Amino acid sequence: MSEVKDALAAGSAWHRWGPDDERGALNTITPAHVRRATALVRTGTVLRLAQLLSPKTPVPSHRCGLQHFMGRDGGDYAAGAKRPGGFQFAEDTVVMPLHIGTHVDALCHAWYDDRLYNGYLGNTLRSTTGAARLGVDKMPPVVTRGVLLDLVRLKGRLLHDGEVITRADLEDAASAIGVHLEPGDAVLLRTGWLEAQKTVANPSFNTEPGIDLDAAQWLVEQDVALVGADNFAVEVLPFADGTVFPVHQCLIRDYGIPLLEGLMLDPLVESGRHTFMFVASALPIVGATGSPLSPVAIL
Repeated sequence: MSEVKDALAAGSAWHRWGPDDERGALNTITPAHVRRATALVRTGTVLRLAQLLSPKTPVPSHRCGLQHFMGRDGGDYAAGAKRPGGFQFAEDTVVMPLHIGTHVDALCHAWYDDRLYNGYLGNTLRSTTGAARLGVDKMPPVVTRGVLLDLVRLKGRLLHDGEVITRADLEDAASAIGVHLEPGDAVLLRTGWLEAQKTVANPSFNTEPGIDLDAAQWLVEQDVALVGADNFAVEVLPFADGTVFPVHQCLIRDYGIPLLEGLMLDPLVESGRHTFMFVASALPIVGATGSPLSPVAIL
């Protein structure tokens, strides 16, 4: 384990799982990790950790909102649509950005200096074909141990907009529940940001609490598979001076760790559980930079 930490601290996880790898840190989840996660199931209670999706789901101004159209509904039959054998049906279509509500960022979502995770070129993404490499379709279903690090509980309050979650905060939150993070864990961070938005008509996506670069590096050192949070960007907004999405650059591009954003953690907090079986699977849209998903905690 110390050799892995030394290698990760050197700057990136490129080629750790081979020059053609497109799964990144999800490679740390082995069949043994899956079996370990199943041993955490005690009551069989299943908690959905996703926001509800509708045209009312807030999105930042540079994205369109969800659009929901009925292709066939009860009104068609009231208007005289045929009913062969008495059969009736309804169906619909949804148009939406893939980074909406509770969603995962694929490893092609963020990069710098024209190089994506594992050294793939930025020009492998095209508007007509999507991502030739590292698309969300390359992301396997996730079944592993989930760990809730509750920063709200640690501080005794919802975190303020722009408040930095530090390395020490994460260490203290883990210590408070007596948990040592292990390779392959899915780490979920409660900042209280989404809870605070429930009464806000038009939430701001420009200021929120979140982790800084040093806290992200601590998560890298723990060799986690995935990092999620109940806020919009996982990292603190606004960024530190002279930086732009430094946590995205570090976790996604340098270390191949996907980010799960917009988690609805209320049910998990109410359960009082901090370790649990975590299950999530992205929509396997070929070449997509992300996907809405509905992760669950099984207690």
